[in-house]
Amino acid sequence: MNIKDLFVKKKRYATIPSERAKQEVPEGLMTKCPSCRTIMYTKELKKNLLVCASCGHHHRMNAYERIASLFDEGSFKEYDQGITSENPLNFPTYEQKLEDIRKKTGLNEGIVTGEGTINEGPAVVAVMDPRFIMGSMGSAIGEKITRAVEEAVKKKYPFILFSASGGARMQEGVLSLMQMAKTSAALEKLSREGLLFISIMTHPTTGGVSASFASLGDYNFAEPKALIGFAGRRIIEQTIRQELPENFQTAEFLLEHGQLDRVIHRSELKETLANIIDMHQV
Repeated sequence: MNIKDLFVKKKRYATIPSERAKQEVPEGLMTKCPSCRTIMYTKELKKNLLVCASCGHHHRMNAYERIASLFDEGSFKEYDQGITSENPLNFPTYEQKLEDIRKKTGLNEGIVTGEGTINEGPAVVAVMDPRFIMGSMGSAIGEKITRAVEEAVKKKYPFILFSASGGARMQEGVLSLMQMAKTSAALEKLSREGLLFISIMTHPTTGGVSASFASLGDYNFAEPKALIGFAGRRIIEQTIRQELPENFQTAEFLLEHGQLDRVIHRSELKETLANIIDMHQV
C-alpha cells in the first residue's frame, strides 16, 4: 500500500433520500417546535395539549381541540352553525376566499360557540379559530358572540371567550368595526345581570378584538407568551419615536403592567376555570 493512502481520506457523499423513502414517513407524523426546534411525535404533542415538552411552547389549538380539552366528554352542544359571512361590500375575491377556507378547515366561520360543562359546572363558550382568515372579526363572528352572550344571560350561565385574532376583517370594512360595539353592548347586559365573563387571550389577540370584547372580562387571562396588543410594534415605534422593550405586547409584559389577572399554562386551565365557575355559581 502506498504510504499516501494512509493519510488520504475517502470522500463521503451525502445520500439523497429517494421519493419512495420520503413517502414511507406519513405526513404529519412529526412536528418541529418553532421555539426550541425539538422534533417530536405529533401524537405525543397532542397528548400534552399541544404544549412542547422540552420548552413549554404553546402551539396553536383549533376551536374543537380547545373545546375537547376543557369540556366534559359529550357535554358540549354547539350553537348557530348556520351563521356565515356574506359579501355585503362586494369585495373582490372575498366569496371565493370564504369558500376555499371553509373547505380547508371544515368551519363555516372563524368562531365556534356553544354550551357544556367543565367539571360538571355549566358554561357558555365562544372559541375563535385562527385558521379561518386569521380569526379576523367579521359580521358573522360578532353575531355569534352576541347570541352566545344572550344565551348565557337567558340560562344564567357564565360566559367564557377564547380570543385568537388578527383584528377586524378588512373585507367587511366598517361593518366589521361595528362588531366591537355590538359585542361590548351584549357583555354590558351580561354584567348588569351579575353574570361572570372570563376572557382568555391566546396567540395572537390583536386589533379591534383586543380593543373590545377580549379586554372586558371579569377575569382577563392569557396563555404564556401570547402576542396581545392593538397596533403592531413597528407602527408604535414610528409613532412615539422610541424603541420598545423586547418582550413588549407579550402576555407576561401585560401581566407585569397590570393589564392581565394571570398567565395560565394550558395544563392548569381546565381546573382554574372549573374552580372559578364553582366559586361564582348563582
